[in-house]
Amino acid sequence: EVQLVESGGGLVQPGGSLRLSCVASGFTFDNYAMSWVRQAPGKEQEWVSAIDAIGGTTYVAQTMKDRFTISRDNAKKTLYLQIDSLKFEDTAVYRCAKGIYRDYYQNQHDSWGQGTRVTVSS
Repeated sequence: EVQLVESGGGLVQPGGSLRLSCVASGFTFDNYAMSWVRQAPGKEQEWVSAIDAIGGTTYVAQTMKDRFTISRDNAKKTLYLQIDSLKFEDTAVYRCAKGIYRDYYQNQHDSWGQGTRVTVSS
């Protein structure tokens, strides 16, 4: 059974940083691209960032490119998202998602975690 467990969210002031983690189990982690998606209150889910199976190529949504960094440690079966210079509009539930291919270009996923909540507030 695929399991994705996120952590690292919390309440943070604008300008602060967070590192989100997603620990994977139940599948061969280094065979699949992984993504982060987020859903802000009252908004649709948004694809934030993705990384290929070996961590060689990454994608970050244009509006977040300067502040978000995705990475993975295949030995630890863990996906990360570093978020710097947090803004109010980053408030959302962040979920990791398992891709169905080694690359992420098709933006297709078959499993999602429960999510970790990030709240940016002063």
